[in-house]
Amino acid sequence: MGFRINGMASGLPPNIVDQIIDAERIPIKQMEMKKNQDEDKLKIIGEFSEKLSKIPKSVEDLIGIKGFKNFNFTSGDPQVVSGVVDPETTIPGNWQIEILQLAKKAGVKSTGFPDKNKTLAGAGYFKFETSQGEKEVYVSRNESTLDGIANAINRSQSGINAQVIESGKSDSEKFQLLLTGLEPGKNNNVEFPRVYLLDGDEDFDFEEKLPGQNAKIKLDGFEFELPDNTAKDLIPGVNLELKQINPNRPLVINIREDFEVIGDKMKEFVDAFNESLSWIQGQSKLSKDKSGRERLGPFGGDSLIRSVESRLRQVIQSPQMGTESRLTRLNELGVEFSRNGTINFNKDKFSKVLTSQPQDVMKFLRGNGFSSGFIPQVKNALSTITNPTTGTLGNRQKGIQARIKQMDERIERKEAQLVKREDSLRKKFSDLETKMSRIQSQGAAVAGMAQKGGQGA
Repeated sequence: MGFRINGMASGLPPNIVDQIIDAERIPIKQMEMKKNQDEDKLKIIGEFSEKLSKIPKSVEDLIGIKGFKNFNFTSGDPQVVSGVVDPETTIPGNWQIEILQLAKKAGVKSTGFPDKNKTLAGAGYFKFETSQGEKEVYVSRNESTLDGIANAINRSQSGINAQVIESGKSDSEKFQLLLTGLEPGKNNNVEFPRVYLLDGDEDFDFEEKLPGQNAKIKLDGFEFELPDNTAKDLIPGVNLELKQINPNRPLVINIREDFEVIGDKMKEFVDAFNESLSWIQGQSKLSKDKSGRERLGPFGGDSLIRSVESRLRQVIQSPQMGTESRLTRLNELGVEFSRNGTINFNKDKFSKVLTSQPQDVMKFLRGNGFSSGFIPQVKNALSTITNPTTGTLGNRQKGIQARIKQMDERIERKEAQLVKREDSLRKKFSDLETKMSRIQSQGAAVAGMAQKGGQGA
Protein backbone atom coordinates (compact mmCIF):
# COMPACT_ATOMS: atom_id res chain seq x y z
CA MET A 1 0.00 0.00 0.00
CA GLY A 2 1.52 3.37 -1.05
CA PHE A 3 1.12 6.71 0.64
CA ARG A 4 1.29 10.07 -1.13
CA ILE A 5 1.93 13.43 0.50
CA ASN A 6 -0.73 15.77 -0.84
CA GLY A 7 -0.23 18.97 1.17
CA MET A 8 2.81 20.92 2.22
CA ALA A 9 1.75 21.84 5.77
CA SER A 10 5.17 20.81 7.08
CA GLY A 11 6.93 23.17 4.74
CA LEU A 12 8.99 20.23 3.33
CA PRO A 13 9.42 19.73 -0.45
CA PRO A 14 6.60 17.63 -1.91
CA ASN A 15 9.18 15.18 -3.43
CA ILE A 16 11.12 14.75 -0.20
CA VAL A 17 10.64 10.96 -0.22
CA ASP A 18 11.88 10.67 -3.82
CA GLN A 19 14.96 12.68 -2.87
CA ILE A 20 15.68 10.42 0.11
CA ILE A 21 15.17 7.23 -1.93
CA ASP A 22 17.36 8.56 -4.74
CA ALA A 23 20.10 9.26 -2.22
CA GLU A 24 19.77 5.79 -0.71
CA ARG A 25 19.83 4.24 -4.25
CA ILE A 26 23.35 5.60 -4.90
CA PRO A 27 25.05 2.41 -3.56
CA ILE A 28 22.85 0.36 -5.92
CA LYS A 29 23.88 2.50 -8.88
CA GLN A 30 27.51 2.03 -7.87
CA MET A 31 27.01 -1.74 -7.76
CA GLU A 32 25.28 -1.68 -11.14
CA MET A 33 28.18 0.31 -12.59
CA LYS A 34 30.64 -2.21 -11.17
CA LYS A 35 28.51 -5.05 -12.51
CA ASN A 36 28.49 -3.47 -15.99
CA GLN A 37 32.26 -3.17 -15.86
CA ASP A 38 32.56 -6.83 -14.90
CA GLU A 39 30.18 -7.83 -17.70
CA ASP A 40 32.34 -5.87 -20.14
CA LYS A 41 35.42 -7.65 -18.81
CA LEU A 42 33.68 -11.00 -19.16
CA LYS A 43 32.87 -10.22 -22.79
CA ILE A 44 36.44 -9.09 -23.45
CA ILE A 45 37.88 -12.27 -21.91
CA GLY A 46 35.58 -14.30 -24.16
CA GLU A 47 36.81 -12.40 -27.23
CA PHE A 48 40.43 -12.86 -26.14
CA SER A 49 39.84 -16.56 -25.59
CA GLU A 50 38.52 -16.84 -29.17
CA LYS A 51 41.67 -15.18 -30.49
CA LEU A 52 43.84 -17.57 -28.50
CA SER A 53 41.88 -20.61 -29.70
CA LYS A 54 42.89 -19.77 -33.28
CA ILE A 55 46.54 -20.53 -32.42
CA PRO A 56 46.26 -24.33 -31.94
CA LYS A 57 43.65 -24.56 -34.71
CA SER A 58 46.11 -22.99 -37.15
CA VAL A 59 48.56 -25.90 -36.74
CA GLU A 60 46.30 -28.88 -35.99
CA ASP A 61 46.00 -29.73 -39.73
CA LEU A 62 49.73 -29.37 -40.33
CA ILE A 63 50.86 -32.73 -38.95
CA GLY A 64 49.02 -36.05 -38.89
CA ILE A 65 49.76 -39.44 -37.35
CA LYS A 66 52.48 -40.24 -39.87
CA GLY A 67 53.74 -36.81 -40.83
CA PHE A 68 52.72 -33.78 -42.86
CA LYS A 69 49.12 -33.62 -44.03
CA ASN A 70 49.74 -31.82 -47.30
CA PHE A 71 50.97 -33.78 -50.30
CA ASN A 72 51.32 -33.33 -54.04
CA PHE A 73 50.18 -36.22 -56.23
CA THR A 74 51.95 -36.23 -59.59
CA SER A 75 51.13 -38.61 -62.43
CA GLY A 76 53.45 -39.11 -65.38
CA ASP A 77 50.31 -38.84 -67.51
CA PRO A 78 47.03 -37.72 -65.88
CA GLN A 79 45.16 -38.92 -68.97
CA VAL A 80 46.27 -42.48 -68.12
CA VAL A 81 45.99 -42.47 -64.32
CA SER A 82 45.04 -39.86 -61.71
CA GLY A 83 44.75 -40.07 -57.95
CA VAL A 84 43.55 -38.61 -54.65
CA VAL A 85 45.75 -38.64 -51.54
CA ASP A 86 44.58 -39.40 -48.00
CA PRO A 87 46.95 -37.24 -45.89
CA GLU A 88 46.49 -39.40 -42.79
CA THR A 89 47.74 -42.64 -44.35
CA THR A 90 49.88 -41.80 -47.38
CA ILE A 91 53.67 -41.86 -47.42
CA PRO A 92 56.05 -39.97 -49.71
CA GLY A 93 57.68 -41.91 -52.54
CA ASN A 94 57.44 -42.83 -56.21
CA TRP A 95 56.08 -45.85 -58.03
CA GLN A 96 56.01 -47.14 -61.60
CA ILE A 97 52.62 -48.14 -62.95
CA GLU A 98 51.62 -49.86 -66.18
CA ILE A 99 47.94 -50.38 -67.06
CA LEU A 100 47.57 -53.55 -69.10
CA GLN A 101 43.78 -53.79 -69.17
CA LEU A 102 40.85 -51.70 -67.96
CA ALA A 103 37.91 -53.23 -66.13
CA LYS A 104 34.78 -53.44 -68.29
CA LYS A 105 31.12 -54.13 -67.79
CA ALA A 106 29.52 -57.13 -69.40
CA GLY A 107 27.43 -56.03 -72.37
CA VAL A 108 25.49 -57.06 -75.43
CA LYS A 109 24.34 -55.23 -78.54
CA SER A 110 21.23 -56.07 -80.58
CA THR A 111 20.77 -56.27 -84.31
CA GLY A 112 19.73 -53.02 -85.97
CA PHE A 113 16.24 -51.58 -86.36
CA PRO A 114 15.16 -48.78 -88.75
CA ASP A 115 13.73 -46.73 -85.86
CA LYS A 116 13.54 -46.79 -82.07
CA ASN A 117 9.87 -46.11 -81.38
CA LYS A 118 7.75 -47.59 -84.20
CA THR A 119 8.97 -51.00 -85.36
CA LEU A 120 7.86 -53.81 -83.02
CA ALA A 121 10.07 -56.70 -81.95
CA GLY A 122 7.11 -58.77 -80.66
CA ALA A 123 5.69 -59.97 -77.35
CA GLY A 124 7.69 -62.14 -74.95
CA TYR A 125 10.40 -61.91 -72.36
CA PHE A 126 14.14 -61.61 -71.67
CA LYS A 127 16.06 -63.82 -69.23
CA PHE A 128 19.32 -62.68 -67.62
CA GLU A 129 21.78 -64.56 -65.41
CA THR A 130 23.19 -61.98 -63.00
CA SER A 131 25.27 -62.09 -59.82
CA GLN A 132 21.91 -61.83 -58.01
CA GLY A 133 20.43 -64.83 -59.80
CA GLU A 134 18.10 -65.25 -62.79
CA LYS A 135 16.01 -62.22 -63.78
CA GLU A 136 13.09 -62.10 -66.22
CA VAL A 137 11.61 -59.05 -67.93
CA TYR A 138 8.30 -59.34 -69.76
CA VAL A 139 7.45 -57.18 -72.77
CA SER A 140 3.99 -56.79 -74.35
CA ARG A 141 3.73 -56.48 -78.12
CA ASN A 142 2.62 -52.83 -77.93
CA GLU A 143 5.72 -51.83 -75.93
CA SER A 144 8.19 -53.91 -77.91
CA THR A 145 9.87 -51.07 -79.78
CA LEU A 146 13.52 -50.56 -78.88
CA ASP A 147 12.55 -47.65 -76.61
CA GLY A 148 9.78 -49.73 -75.03
CA ILE A 149 12.09 -52.69 -74.37
CA ALA A 150 14.73 -50.39 -72.86
CA ASN A 151 12.15 -48.77 -70.57
CA ALA A 152 10.78 -52.15 -69.46
CA ILE A 153 14.26 -53.47 -68.60
CA ASN A 154 15.23 -50.31 -66.71
CA ARG A 155 11.93 -50.33 -64.76
CA SER A 156 12.50 -53.93 -63.72
CA GLN A 157 15.61 -53.02 -61.69
CA SER A 158 17.20 -56.31 -62.73
CA GLY A 159 20.75 -55.06 -62.43
CA ILE A 160 20.83 -54.29 -66.16
CA ASN A 161 21.12 -50.92 -67.85
CA ALA A 162 19.38 -50.58 -71.23
CA GLN A 163 19.72 -47.79 -73.77
CA VAL A 164 19.04 -47.22 -77.44
CA ILE A 165 21.98 -45.97 -79.49
CA GLU A 166 22.26 -44.66 -83.03
CA SER A 167 24.70 -47.04 -84.67
CA GLY A 168 25.66 -45.09 -87.80
CA LYS A 169 24.79 -48.06 -89.99
CA SER A 170 22.37 -48.06 -92.90
CA ASP A 171 18.84 -46.70 -92.46
CA SER A 172 17.46 -50.21 -92.03
CA GLU A 173 19.84 -50.87 -89.11
CA LYS A 174 20.17 -47.34 -87.76
CA PHE A 175 19.21 -48.05 -84.11
CA GLN A 176 20.41 -50.75 -81.72
CA LEU A 177 19.63 -51.78 -78.15
CA LEU A 178 22.66 -51.82 -75.83
CA LEU A 179 22.46 -53.76 -72.55
CA THR A 180 25.22 -53.56 -69.92
CA GLY A 181 25.75 -54.59 -66.33
CA LEU A 182 25.75 -51.84 -63.71
CA GLU A 183 29.32 -52.49 -62.51
CA PRO A 184 32.53 -53.62 -64.22
CA GLY A 185 34.54 -56.70 -63.32
CA LYS A 186 34.30 -60.48 -63.45
CA ASN A 187 32.31 -60.67 -60.24
CA ASN A 188 29.59 -58.52 -61.79
CA ASN A 189 29.36 -60.54 -64.99
CA VAL A 190 25.96 -60.96 -66.68
CA GLU A 191 24.95 -63.76 -69.06
CA PHE A 192 23.02 -61.89 -71.79
CA PRO A 193 20.18 -62.83 -72.41
CA ARG A 194 17.85 -65.50 -73.68
CA VAL A 195 15.21 -63.79 -75.79
CA TYR A 196 11.71 -65.04 -76.47
CA LEU A 197 9.80 -62.63 -78.70
CA LEU A 198 6.99 -63.54 -81.11
CA ASP A 199 5.03 -61.81 -83.88
CA GLY A 200 7.32 -58.80 -84.33
CA ASP A 201 7.72 -56.57 -87.33
CA GLU A 202 11.45 -57.34 -87.31
CA ASP A 203 13.47 -60.27 -86.01
CA PHE A 204 15.25 -59.35 -82.77
CA ASP A 205 18.60 -60.91 -81.86
CA PHE A 206 22.00 -60.01 -80.41
CA GLU A 207 24.97 -59.67 -82.69
CA GLU A 208 27.83 -58.94 -80.26
CA LYS A 209 28.56 -59.87 -76.66
CA LEU A 210 31.35 -58.76 -74.33
CA PRO A 211 32.04 -60.43 -70.96
CA GLY A 212 32.81 -58.45 -67.82
CA GLN A 213 36.52 -58.18 -67.14
CA ASN A 214 38.81 -57.02 -64.36
CA ALA A 215 41.51 -54.39 -64.67
CA LYS A 216 45.12 -55.56 -64.84
CA ILE A 217 48.09 -53.41 -63.88
CA LYS A 218 51.76 -53.69 -63.09
CA LEU A 219 53.06 -51.80 -60.07
CA ASP A 220 56.84 -51.63 -59.88
CA GLY A 221 56.93 -54.67 -62.17
CA PHE A 222 54.44 -56.79 -60.18
CA GLU A 223 51.14 -57.65 -61.85
CA PHE A 224 47.81 -57.20 -60.04
CA GLU A 225 44.19 -57.77 -61.04
CA LEU A 226 41.54 -55.31 -59.84
CA PRO A 227 37.73 -55.65 -59.86
CA ASP A 228 37.20 -52.14 -61.25
CA ASN A 229 39.12 -49.13 -62.52
CA THR A 230 40.00 -47.77 -59.10
CA ALA A 231 42.85 -48.95 -56.93
CA LYS A 232 42.47 -48.15 -53.24
CA ASP A 233 45.61 -48.28 -51.11
CA LEU A 234 47.60 -50.18 -53.73
CA ILE A 235 49.87 -47.21 -53.09
CA PRO A 236 49.47 -46.43 -49.34
CA GLY A 237 46.91 -43.70 -48.78
CA VAL A 238 46.23 -43.11 -52.49
CA ASN A 239 43.08 -43.84 -54.49
CA LEU A 240 44.06 -44.30 -58.12
CA GLU A 241 41.68 -43.91 -61.05
CA LEU A 242 42.67 -45.92 -64.13
CA LYS A 243 41.72 -44.16 -67.37
CA GLN A 244 43.70 -45.61 -70.28
CA ILE A 245 45.96 -48.56 -70.93
CA ASN A 246 49.68 -47.96 -71.41
CA PRO A 247 51.24 -51.41 -71.99
CA ASN A 248 55.02 -51.41 -72.21
CA ARG A 249 55.02 -47.68 -71.30
CA PRO A 250 55.22 -47.54 -67.50
CA LEU A 251 54.76 -44.09 -66.02
CA VAL A 252 55.82 -42.69 -62.63
CA ILE A 253 53.49 -41.80 -59.75
CA ASN A 254 55.10 -39.40 -57.30
CA ILE A 255 53.89 -38.46 -53.79
CA ARG A 256 55.68 -35.54 -52.13
CA GLU A 257 55.00 -33.11 -49.31
CA ASP A 258 53.45 -29.88 -50.57
CA PHE A 259 56.03 -27.50 -49.13
CA GLU A 260 54.21 -24.39 -50.36
CA VAL A 261 51.00 -25.26 -48.48
CA ILE A 262 52.97 -26.26 -45.39
CA GLY A 263 54.67 -22.84 -45.43
CA ASP A 264 51.31 -21.11 -45.81
CA LYS A 265 49.96 -22.97 -42.79
CA MET A 266 52.97 -21.93 -40.74
CA LYS A 267 52.24 -18.33 -41.76
CA GLU A 268 48.64 -18.78 -40.52
CA PHE A 269 50.03 -19.85 -37.15
CA VAL A 270 52.25 -16.77 -36.94
CA ASP A 271 49.34 -14.49 -37.88
CA ALA A 272 47.07 -16.06 -35.24
CA PHE A 273 49.82 -15.78 -32.63
CA ASN A 274 50.48 -12.13 -33.45
CA GLU A 275 46.78 -11.31 -33.25
CA SER A 276 46.77 -12.38 -29.60
CA LEU A 277 50.08 -10.65 -28.84
CA SER A 278 48.82 -7.40 -30.41
CA TRP A 279 45.66 -7.59 -28.31
CA ILE A 280 47.77 -7.96 -25.16
CA GLN A 281 49.91 -4.97 -26.15
CA GLY A 282 46.77 -2.92 -26.72
CA GLN A 283 45.76 -3.36 -23.09
CA SER A 284 48.86 -1.42 -22.01
CA LYS A 285 48.25 1.50 -24.34
CA LEU A 286 46.48 4.69 -23.26
CA SER A 287 43.24 5.53 -25.02
CA LYS A 288 40.45 7.98 -24.31
CA ASP A 289 37.30 6.74 -22.59
CA LYS A 290 33.80 8.16 -23.05
CA SER A 291 34.57 11.07 -20.74
CA GLY A 292 37.68 11.99 -22.74
CA ARG A 293 40.14 10.87 -20.07
CA GLU A 294 43.07 8.70 -21.10
CA ARG A 295 43.02 5.22 -19.60
CA LEU A 296 44.71 1.86 -20.07
CA GLY A 297 42.70 -1.00 -21.56
CA PRO A 298 40.32 -2.92 -19.27
CA PHE A 299 43.11 -5.36 -18.46
CA GLY A 300 46.06 -2.96 -18.56
CA GLY A 301 48.60 -4.05 -15.94
CA ASP A 302 46.43 -7.03 -14.94
CA SER A 303 48.41 -10.02 -13.65
CA LEU A 304 46.21 -12.29 -15.78
CA ILE A 305 47.43 -10.70 -19.00
CA ARG A 306 51.04 -10.71 -17.88
CA SER A 307 50.72 -14.40 -17.07
CA VAL A 308 49.21 -15.22 -20.47
CA GLU A 309 51.86 -13.19 -22.32
CA SER A 310 54.64 -14.96 -20.43
CA ARG A 311 53.15 -18.34 -21.32
CA LEU A 312 52.90 -17.42 -25.00
CA ARG A 313 56.52 -16.28 -25.07
CA GLN A 314 57.59 -19.60 -23.58
CA VAL A 315 55.80 -21.39 -26.42
CA ILE A 316 57.99 -19.62 -28.99
CA GLN A 317 61.28 -19.53 -27.09
CA SER A 318 61.41 -22.88 -25.28
CA PRO A 319 63.63 -25.57 -26.85
CA GLN A 320 62.04 -28.82 -27.98
CA MET A 321 63.69 -31.85 -26.43
CA GLY A 322 63.10 -35.55 -27.09
CA THR A 323 61.80 -35.10 -30.65
CA GLU A 324 64.65 -37.02 -32.39
CA SER A 325 65.08 -33.95 -34.61
CA ARG A 326 68.29 -32.05 -35.23
CA LEU A 327 66.18 -28.90 -34.83
CA THR A 328 65.53 -27.72 -31.27
CA ARG A 329 64.25 -24.14 -31.50
CA LEU A 330 61.60 -22.41 -33.58
CA ASN A 331 63.97 -19.66 -34.69
CA GLU A 332 65.83 -22.29 -36.72
CA LEU A 333 62.70 -22.39 -38.89
CA GLY A 334 62.57 -18.62 -39.37
CA VAL A 335 60.12 -17.82 -36.55
CA GLU A 336 61.38 -15.44 -33.86
CA PHE A 337 60.41 -12.38 -31.83
CA SER A 338 60.83 -8.92 -33.28
CA ARG A 339 61.63 -5.70 -31.41
CA ASN A 340 57.97 -4.67 -31.29
CA GLY A 341 57.04 -7.76 -29.27
CA THR A 342 55.35 -9.77 -32.04
CA ILE A 343 56.91 -12.63 -34.03
CA ASN A 344 58.32 -12.53 -37.54
CA PHE A 345 58.14 -15.35 -40.08
CA ASN A 346 60.93 -15.74 -42.63
CA LYS A 347 59.15 -17.96 -45.15
CA ASP A 348 62.23 -18.29 -47.36
CA LYS A 349 64.25 -19.63 -44.43
CA PHE A 350 61.42 -21.96 -43.44
CA SER A 351 61.08 -23.30 -46.99
CA LYS A 352 64.84 -23.82 -47.29
CA VAL A 353 65.01 -25.85 -44.08
CA LEU A 354 61.81 -27.75 -44.93
CA THR A 355 63.14 -28.69 -48.38
CA SER A 356 66.52 -29.82 -47.12
CA GLN A 357 65.41 -31.40 -43.82
CA PRO A 358 61.72 -32.41 -44.14
CA GLN A 359 61.98 -35.24 -41.61
CA ASP A 360 63.70 -33.03 -39.04
CA VAL A 361 61.02 -30.35 -39.45
CA MET A 362 58.27 -32.94 -39.15
CA LYS A 363 59.80 -34.49 -36.01
CA PHE A 364 60.39 -31.06 -34.45
CA LEU A 365 56.77 -30.06 -35.01
CA ARG A 366 55.15 -33.38 -34.15
CA GLY A 367 57.37 -34.86 -31.43
CA ASN A 368 55.61 -37.81 -29.84
CA GLY A 369 52.21 -36.21 -30.41
CA PHE A 370 51.52 -35.72 -26.69
CA SER A 371 54.21 -34.24 -24.47
CA SER A 372 57.09 -33.45 -26.81
CA GLY A 373 57.15 -31.52 -30.06
CA PHE A 374 56.25 -27.95 -30.92
CA ILE A 375 52.61 -28.56 -31.90
CA PRO A 376 51.81 -30.61 -28.75
CA GLN A 377 53.47 -27.84 -26.72
CA VAL A 378 51.28 -25.23 -28.41
CA LYS A 379 48.13 -27.23 -27.73
CA ASN A 380 49.04 -27.98 -24.11
CA ALA A 381 50.04 -24.38 -23.40
CA LEU A 382 46.88 -22.92 -24.89
CA SER A 383 44.77 -25.47 -23.04
CA THR A 384 46.22 -24.27 -19.71
CA ILE A 385 45.11 -20.77 -20.71
CA THR A 386 41.73 -21.25 -22.40
CA ASN A 387 40.28 -24.39 -20.81
CA PRO A 388 36.88 -23.23 -19.46
CA THR A 389 37.19 -25.40 -16.35
CA THR A 390 40.84 -25.26 -15.36
CA GLY A 391 42.48 -22.65 -17.60
CA THR A 392 43.82 -19.27 -16.54
CA LEU A 393 41.10 -17.40 -18.45
CA GLY A 394 38.49 -19.94 -17.41
CA ASN A 395 39.23 -19.38 -13.73
CA ARG A 396 39.07 -15.60 -14.16
CA GLN A 397 35.76 -15.93 -16.01
CA LYS A 398 34.31 -18.05 -13.23
CA GLY A 399 35.47 -15.52 -10.63
CA ILE A 400 33.84 -12.62 -12.49
CA GLN A 401 30.65 -14.60 -13.06
CA ALA A 402 30.45 -15.39 -9.33
CA ARG A 403 30.98 -11.72 -8.49
CA ILE A 404 28.24 -10.64 -10.93
CA LYS A 405 25.89 -13.17 -9.38
CA GLN A 406 26.63 -11.83 -5.89
CA MET A 407 26.03 -8.25 -7.03
CA ASP A 408 22.74 -9.25 -8.65
CA GLU A 409 21.62 -10.78 -5.35
CA ARG A 410 22.75 -7.72 -3.35
CA ILE A 411 21.02 -5.34 -5.78
CA GLU A 412 17.83 -7.39 -5.59
CA ARG A 413 17.89 -7.35 -1.76
CA LYS A 414 18.65 -3.63 -1.66
CA GLU A 415 15.84 -2.83 -4.12
CA ALA A 416 13.38 -4.82 -1.97
CA GLN A 417 14.56 -2.91 1.11
CA LEU A 418 14.11 0.42 -0.68
CA VAL A 419 10.54 -0.47 -1.66
CA LYS A 420 9.73 -1.05 2.00
CA ARG A 421 11.71 2.02 3.00
CA GLU A 422 9.80 4.19 0.52
CA ASP A 423 6.43 2.93 1.72
CA SER A 424 7.50 3.57 5.34
CA LEU A 425 8.70 7.10 4.59
CA ARG A 426 5.59 8.00 2.64
CA LYS A 427 3.45 6.81 5.52
CA LYS A 428 5.49 8.76 8.08
CA PHE A 429 5.49 11.97 6.05
CA SER A 430 1.79 11.57 5.32
CA ASP A 431 1.14 11.24 9.05
CA LEU A 432 3.37 14.26 9.65
CA GLU A 433 1.44 16.32 7.12
CA THR A 434 -1.86 15.27 8.68
CA LYS A 435 -0.67 16.27 12.16
CA MET A 436 0.84 19.53 10.94
CA SER A 437 -2.35 20.34 9.08
CA ARG A 438 -4.39 19.63 12.25
CA ILE A 439 -2.10 21.81 14.35
CA GLN A 440 -2.34 24.59 11.79
CA SER A 441 -6.14 24.29 11.81
CA GLN A 442 -6.24 24.43 15.60
CA GLY A 443 -3.91 27.41 15.58
CA ALA A 444 -6.14 29.19 13.10
CA ALA A 445 -9.20 28.49 15.26
CA VAL A 446 -7.51 29.87 18.39
CA ALA A 447 -6.42 32.93 16.51
CA GLY A 448 -9.98 33.43 15.30
CA MET A 449 -11.40 33.20 18.80
CA ALA A 450 -8.86 35.66 20.10
CA GLN A 451 -9.78 38.08 17.33
CA LYS A 452 -13.49 37.83 18.18
CA GLY A 453 -12.77 38.35 21.91
CA GLY A 454 -10.81 41.50 21.15
CA GLN A 455 -13.66 42.89 19.06
CA GLY A 456 -16.17 42.22 21.86
CA ALA A 457 -14.10 44.13 24.37
